[in-house]
Amino acid sequence: MTFPFTFGAYVARRFAVMCLIMLAALTGLVALFDFIELLRRAATREAGFGIVATIAALRVPFVAMQVLPFAILLGGILAFWRLARASELVVARSAGISAWGFLLGPVLVACLFGTAATAGLSPLSAVLLSRAERLDAAVLRNTAGITTLAGGRLWLRQADRELDPQGVAILSGRPAPLQAGGFRLEEVSVWRISGTDRFLGRVEAPRATLSSGAWVLEGAISFGPDRQAGPAQTLRLPTELTPDRIQDSFASPDTLSFWVLPDFIAVLEDSGFSAVRHRLQFQSLLALPMLAVAMALLSAGFSMREARKGGVAQMLGAGVAAGFALFLLDRVTGEFGETGTLPVVLAAWAPAAAGLMCAVALLLHLEDG
Repeated sequence: MTFPFTFGAYVARRFAVMCLIMLAALTGLVALFDFIELLRRAATREAGFGIVATIAALRVPFVAMQVLPFAILLGGILAFWRLARASELVVARSAGISAWGFLLGPVLVACLFGTAATAGLSPLSAVLLSRAERLDAAVLRNTAGITTLAGGRLWLRQADRELDPQGVAILSGRPAPLQAGGFRLEEVSVWRISGTDRFLGRVEAPRATLSSGAWVLEGAISFGPDRQAGPAQTLRLPTELTPDRIQDSFASPDTLSFWVLPDFIAVLEDSGFSAVRHRLQFQSLLALPMLAVAMALLSAGFSMREARKGGVAQMLGAGVAAGFALFLLDRVTGEFGETGTLPVVLAAWAPAAAGLMCAVALLLHLEDG
């Protein structure tokens, strides 16, 4: 039992080292092209080299997240190809170790990489990417944030249980962000509706400020179901929204950490925003360890061929092609998931499950014992 364990640990170490080298190489290459593209866009803006370099550096963890599956595939192909070329796999098999025996280590390493990316790298990537996008929008795009995204007027839907346990409130107003991270709507209209879509009242106010746990409507005039206007007064409308959640609802789901996505999705849907992209992002992060394992097994299946049998180059090329085919499948199912054509869970997990089944089938075909 000592030799199989020792050899399995040796293969796992070689696999991990090659994957890390490939991850660093691919991340650096993609980050370099990203930096060049940012420089091209900055040529027509008054943006210095330091700002562009900062944006590119903040995007590096996000780039690493995107290229991780390919790094595992290419790193695994190189690791197993070198082992096969040195006849180390032949010796291991002649000693009675099957492919399933020494592949356990690489599979565990790939699963560890995927889990670490989901649980550890994702929060760091989300925070830094959010800062990069804010810098990009302010310096290179000259956009005004949420006002531009909302077309000048913002519509919000949220729970309103003051008049009805299942009631909702629909707010409309012009966004006017405050200093120190505050948020304000001007020319505000609020429609209050019961859970059975019965009109309960309307509120008109010149401004509404989002404070801790409530909208504060100043100079608000309330209209009841009989459409009779009440006196102007300051009203408080409880809410679970925060300035960050409103901003994040218009931002890319990639700027949200894996750990905050479930609660954010619940608040988002309760407030009337579409959370399809966020649920797809969450499920994709959950599926990342399985996708990493599928890439590891694919790399083994396409690179363990003995050199003396020939056709090694074709097998390696087929492995790379299979990886890109899996990438295209992931993008296609993601698009279908965002449009609602496919269920979100199926769209997120289908590429990983398909890759894993193909890899296992290939190994079963190649392994003779």
